[in-house]
Order: sequence, then structure tokens, then C-alpha cells
Amino acid sequence: MDRTHRESDLERTVLGPLRKTSMQFWLVIAVLGGLVLMGAVLLGRQWTTGLGVTGLKRPIYWGVYISNFVFFIGISHAGTLISAILRVTQAEWRRPITRIAEAITFFALILGALQLWIDLGRPDRILFLFFFGRFQSPLLWDVTCVTLYLLSSTLYLYLPMIPDLARLRDRMTDAPRWRRRIYTVMAAGWHGSHEQHRRLERGISIMAVLIIPIAVSVHTVVSWIFGMTMQPMWHSTILGPYFVVGAIFSGIAMLFIFMTIVRRAWHLERWIKAKQYDYLGILLLVMSAFWGYFTLSEYLTTGYSSLINEVQVLLAKIQGEYAPWFCAMVFCNLILPFAILIRRKGRTPTGAFIVAVGVAIGMWIERYTIIAPSLTRPALMARFAIYTPTFTEVGLTIASLALFALLFLLFFKLFPAISVWEVEEGQAVAAARQKAEELLRQGQLEPTLPTP
Repeated sequence: MDRTHRESDLERTVLGPLRKTSMQFWLVIAVLGGLVLMGAVLLGRQWTTGLGVTGLKRPIYWGVYISNFVFFIGISHAGTLISAILRVTQAEWRRPITRIAEAITFFALILGALQLWIDLGRPDRILFLFFFGRFQSPLLWDVTCVTLYLLSSTLYLYLPMIPDLARLRDRMTDAPRWRRRIYTVMAAGWHGSHEQHRRLERGISIMAVLIIPIAVSVHTVVSWIFGMTMQPMWHSTILGPYFVVGAIFSGIAMLFIFMTIVRRAWHLERWIKAKQYDYLGILLLVMSAFWGYFTLSEYLTTGYSSLINEVQVLLAKIQGEYAPWFCAMVFCNLILPFAILIRRKGRTPTGAFIVAVGVAIGMWIERYTIIAPSLTRPALMARFAIYTPTFTEVGLTIASLALFALLFLLFFKLFPAISVWEVEEGQAVAAARQKAEELLRQGQLEPTLPTP
């Protein structure tokens, strides 16, 4: 550590976990690593023996893996909503949580792409998408959009980190050599001049505007993978906005989960305050209402149409073998958020965390109930099929979630969980406003009116 610099409380708190590691942290890493290793073994078994180890068979060609894909792409909208939209609207309360949101986006996209690789059955088949892909296929549209979203999200995560990377380069002189080398290279010669700040702010603003339509297009195209087919309850124009709303809904929930974990483990209670939970809780409640509206619209129009193929899938969801899944989905995504978050005293870290875990579970169930019932009751089959996920599919799902958490924790072991320079900038802006208000009250400063 650079002893010539007097660290602020914010720096000491945020940089502390980067310097010292508790035994509990390594224990969590070991558990997550063990689950990932289990998943690697199951994946190797699937690659060597084929997709017969899964429950996938004709006509059920998609299952848990594609549910995971849609789920991870959905939660990637956390960074878009919180960081990009709130940055564009100049919401000051966003500053302590933007990096957590952007990291969720980055790692969720990586895990989402990994699910496609797993679902293909063999590792070499991923190359077929690039060598033999046709742009008439929504699958290639999806690969193109996800790749563009991953590249833009990587840049959007990196740009606001540059000033903090330079801080790490200068402060953590006692860190291992390989870490100092990473900080030096990634800081890109940052020294904090006015011109560098101007260019950085401009670059971040441009990326914030660009990444919003990219993110919306990604989940819209994901919905078209289903909507462009003739399967019952898939061939619908409502799927695009329905998927986007669900993505934002699950993204906020995942942000609640990880920011609560980081807040508690990294002792960031002074900066991630009740204000963030209150405002995000209202957003989550609004998105729950939107999700309920789209769900009602989808199910009501399907049932009222009385098309036999559509109604068979609908009945399987609401009173057939998928009815328990449907009831759990409605409880987690609609009843639980309104029961807890409708009141101000429910929008606390504990209350928000409980709701967020419920919503994350409910949104995964929603993806599963979109896929499985339609494929077990295809339009051209006289008999219904049965899909039961196997231990391989369940194990790879658990391993994927463990890998997501593992990458997230290791990332914030190397880099600050809070954007220090943005929080300091926000504190300076708040102090200047407070000083101006005091001078106005004392009559020492005249309010400035905008020129016509």
C-alpha cells in the first residue's frame, strides 16, 4: 500500500477485501468450485455418451438447458437497467451499485452462451453455427445479438473501471506482481487529468445510450426463437415485449441478491443504503405488475381463442402436470412481491432479498413452463410426450449457477465492488449542492435563472 496517501473511509472499506481474505471466503470458493467440478464431470460424460443421458428426445428437443439460456440472458439486463438507464437519467443513487449490476450482465452473458454450447451435445458443434449458419434462421440472429451484447457489455464494464484501476496501481504496491501488472496494463496510463475525465465521461455516455437498444434487441430476438415457430403458445406477437419485461424483472431481482451479499460480506452498509433498496424495490414491484399484465394477456387470449392445440398446452399449465409449476411461478412473481414490497417497511435489505430469491426462482420456472408444455404437446402428434429432466441436466444447472457465483466473487476479489471515483464524485456534487442551498438560505447567493 502507498503510505504517502491518506486513504478515505470509502477507500479503506472497498480496498480492504482486496488486501485480506477471510477463511469464510475461501470456504465458499471451495464449495462453489466443487459444484463446478461436478458439472465438468457431468458435461464430459454427456459429451462422450451423447444427449441420451438427458431427458431430451423427440419431440422434446429443448428442455432445461434452453430454460437456463433464456434465464441467464434475462438476468443480464440488470446492468442495462441500473447502470445504463439510470446513468442516462442522472439518477444519483445508482452510483454505489452500478459496478455490481455491470458485472452481473457480463458474467450472465458468458453463462448464457455456455448453455447453448452444453445444449448442442458435442463441443465441436458450436463451430457449425459460424461455418454453416444461415441468416434466415432466428438461431443465428440470436448468436449475432448475444455476441454484440457481450462485446458492448465488456466495454461498458471496463470503461468506468479505469480510474479505480489506476488507483489500485498506485495504492496496492504490496500486492503480488501479477496483480500489479494487471492493474497497470488495464489502467491504460490513466493519471486523472481533466481531458482524460472528459473523454471517459463521453465514452461512458455513448456506451450507455447504445447498450440500451442492444439489450432490448437481444431478448426480443431470444423470444423470436420461439415465436417464429408454429408450436402452440409460441407463435405469438406478445412474446417479444413479454420476454423483455421478464428479463428486466429477473435482472432487478438478481441485482438485489448479489448487492445484498456484497453489502454484507464487504461491509458496505454505509454506501449501499436503504435508499437503494427503497427505489429498486419500487422498480421491482412495478415490473411485477407488468409481468402479471403480460401473463394474463397471454393466457386469457389463448384460452378465449379455443384453438385445440393452444388450449391443450394451456390446460397442461393451469390444471395438468405443470399446474404446481404454474402456481409456484404466480406466487413467486406476483403474490410475494406485492405482499412484501407494497409497504415501505417491507423494502428493506431482508425483505428485498427474500422477494428477489423468490422472483429468481419464479422466473426460471416461467422459462421452463414456456418450453416444456409446448414441446410435450406439439400440433402434429396424436399422443402427448413426457419430459423429465435427468440428474445430468439438474447437475449442470446447479453447476452453472455455482460458476456464475464463483466468477462474480473472484472478480470482486481482484477489483473494487463499488466504483470509488463515481461515489466520490457523487459526494462532491452533493456537498456542493448542500453548500449552495445554505448560501441561498442565508441570502449570500442569488439563484441563477436560465436565460430564455
